[in-house]
Amino acid sequence: MRLDKFLKISRLIKRRTVAKDVSDQGRVWINGKEAKASSTVKLGDELTVRFGQKSVTVRVERLAETTRKDEAAGMYTVLKEESHGGESVL
Repeated sequence: MRLDKFLKISRLIKRRTVAKDVSDQGRVWINGKEAKASSTVKLGDELTVRFGQKSVTVRVERLAETTRKDEAAGMYTVLKEESHGGESVL
C-alpha cells in the first residue's frame, strides 16, 4: 500500500493530500529511511512521522483498502512519541 494512502486510512493524518505533502517534505521515515508518498508500506514496517515539534513512531499491524473510524487505530501500534523542544502552550 502507498504510504500516503496508509497515513490517511489509518487516520494518522486526516487528508491524503496532507499525507502526500508531509511525505514529500521528508517528514516521514519507513524503517529509518526517508520515505516519499509513493513508498510501499508493508506489515511490520515502523513508520516515524514528524508533526511540528512532535514525532510519532508506529508499527504497521494491518493493511486495508478502507476502514471505519473506530477500526483505524487497530492498523498500527504506537511505539514511541517524542517532543522536540519548545514549550507546550495552553
